[in-house]
Amino acid sequence: MNANVIWMGTTDNDVKTLVVIPTYCEAETVEAIIERVLAVDPQLHILIVDDNSPDGTGALVTSVATKQERLFILNRPGKAGLGAAYIAGFNWALHRGYEVIVEMDADGSHQPEELPLLLAAVEAGAGLAVGTRWMPGGRVLNWPRRRKLISRAGTLYARLLLGSKLRDITSGYRAFSATTLTEVLRREICSAGYSFQIEMAWNVERSGAAIVEVPITFIERSHGDSKMSPGIVLEAIWRVTIWGVTRRQTRVRAKPFAADAS
Repeated sequence: MNANVIWMGTTDNDVKTLVVIPTYCEAETVEAIIERVLAVDPQLHILIVDDNSPDGTGALVTSVATKQERLFILNRPGKAGLGAAYIAGFNWALHRGYEVIVEMDADGSHQPEELPLLLAAVEAGAGLAVGTRWMPGGRVLNWPRRRKLISRAGTLYARLLLGSKLRDITSGYRAFSATTLTEVLRREICSAGYSFQIEMAWNVERSGAAIVEVPITFIERSHGDSKMSPGIVLEAIWRVTIWGVTRRQTRVRAKPFAADAS
């Protein structure tokens, strides 16, 4: 076993769903999130992917895992970005045969009680179920108007450049079927920050897999510090712009020339 993995308990072959939660300095919130997720369904498993949090998040989860057989922890040597943490968790899940893999934040912004909505969509045949804020029934609580406008503008920008039909392509609350996730991970994933969410969803769209959006209530964190930074925002804008320009250039090159009418 990898020296960086603390794997406590044994996985049940009948258990199909793993919730992957990346953490970095989430000691104030992670235990409560674990309890809420495990309370949703007795068959759910959780994998915490911790990037050597200096606040002791990893040690706290390790302690909880000694008493909870449905909780696992993947300890990584250092902070390497959201994308790398999720990919490590996805590979861990696929290697162990989970059929549904869920993304969820550790800060309380995603409500575990809404998880059945995502799981029901995948059970019904979706390759990807996205928890969407910007659709009827979706809500965002405790965000100032300015932040809502920025988020919606960013989503619109990504939709226009990438030709996406998703109403919340940046959402980090989503569930994949193992088949779809395996297919998407065959592509090179280059994003480290929050553009990872855009890249993954766009790749699923391009794969042709069925995508379902379900309304969720997003609640701004009440503890700890947001990991969003100007650098992360700039990375997302830059990558979406490059992907969009490349997409348009590819379409132009592929378009046949019209016959000469003369």
